[in-house]
Amino acid sequence: MLPEMHDTIAAISTPFGEGAVALLRISGKSAVAIADAIFQGRIQPSLARARVQYFGKIVENGHVLDEVLLTVFRAPASYTAEDVVEIHCHGGILVSRRILQLILARGARMAEPGEFTQRAFLNGKMDLTQAEGVMDLIRAQTDLAMRAATEQLEGRIGAKIHQIREELLTLLAHVEAYIDFPEEDISPDVGDGLLQRLGSAEEAIASLLRTADQGRVLRQGVRTVICGAPNVGKSSLLNVLLGYERAIVSETAGTTRDTIEEVINLRGIPLRLIDTAGLRESSDEIERQGMERTRKHLQSADLILRVVDASISPKDQHLNLQEIESATLLVLNKLDLGVHPDWEQTAGARIACRTGEGIDQLVDQIFARVMGGAVNLNDFTLAINARHQDCLKRAAQYCEATRKAIREGISPEFIAVDLRDALDAVGEVVGKADTEELLGKIFSTFCIGK
Repeated sequence: MLPEMHDTIAAISTPFGEGAVALLRISGKSAVAIADAIFQGRIQPSLARARVQYFGKIVENGHVLDEVLLTVFRAPASYTAEDVVEIHCHGGILVSRRILQLILARGARMAEPGEFTQRAFLNGKMDLTQAEGVMDLIRAQTDLAMRAATEQLEGRIGAKIHQIREELLTLLAHVEAYIDFPEEDISPDVGDGLLQRLGSAEEAIASLLRTADQGRVLRQGVRTVICGAPNVGKSSLLNVLLGYERAIVSETAGTTRDTIEEVINLRGIPLRLIDTAGLRESSDEIERQGMERTRKHLQSADLILRVVDASISPKDQHLNLQEIESATLLVLNKLDLGVHPDWEQTAGARIACRTGEGIDQLVDQIFARVMGGAVNLNDFTLAINARHQDCLKRAAQYCEATRKAIREGISPEFIAVDLRDALDAVGEVVGKADTEELLGKIFSTFCIGK
């Protein structure tokens, strides 16, 4: 259920813990009145100029809790479109909590996760894609992910969705006008003309859907599993890519018995590296459990780095190169020990973890494999998320049903139904056809105070 919109809400908007400064935020009709009751400075918050910081003290029962800076944002020119007060206090855990408790005692209630942004959406300050962009920006792990989140926050995806809605809305209006006012002799836009206008919306939807995989990569990272037999250099490769000694490297086979997971920034793409236990026959129960985890990770991997010893023949390593899957990048390690002749005609990245030789070329191949080839990073910043993808897939299906109905000469009433369903599905992306369940699910993923 949606929280009560008429309540005044408050929260600490900075992360929990000690720091130089903590930020407390109050939003709602009583925000300024609550600030008047607890703030003592040169001027009362109710008389303060908007967007100007004022120095003063937070006082409780005559006792000073802290010296602070206070800023008032007047509705509707604020983040939530309501009256908002922001208080910058010292960043101690106790002092920020005491000030929050004082605010709550004066009539505010604790904000739900994401409730400030939710109010911004419900009050028309942003559409749903922009609200999601706020969370994407907070969670961004790379520069490219941050750029994509910023573009979304600025409304780039929303603008494209609104264009699609206008196309479908115009089409629907024409069909319904023909149905509702037959006496006006409105000529239905039928046949090729109607299909052409529908095709424009369909292509725009398809263009956005093509960015779904890129969006998943930016937001979640690429699950990259490093696998291979014991002692081929899996943990060494992990350490080289990370740039520091994360995994224990030993000449003893079977050193890695559990998975090790770390994230690196690969040219703006978050790569979630998973070092796994070596695959071999073993009677050791712990090692066998580690190998079972390896197999599970392989099933869910986006990319597999199959590491082999280039100095030993593939026959001696019991490798069947025909079984290497398309998602697998073969990594021939130990180049410094020489390459066995049986590997000479085999495609793959040739590296030496010990010397660093070939690592740049490996990175090139990983990037190309992840992105499917050359990518224009300037266009990559437009990338939909899984929720957008679901909505647009349904919209595409309704558009296809509309196209089929037009070609088969079905009554305009049925064409209008499919068009209306397509319009609703597209509208869900920006929140034009929102439900409480949808909004609750989205904003519950936000941090408290945002």
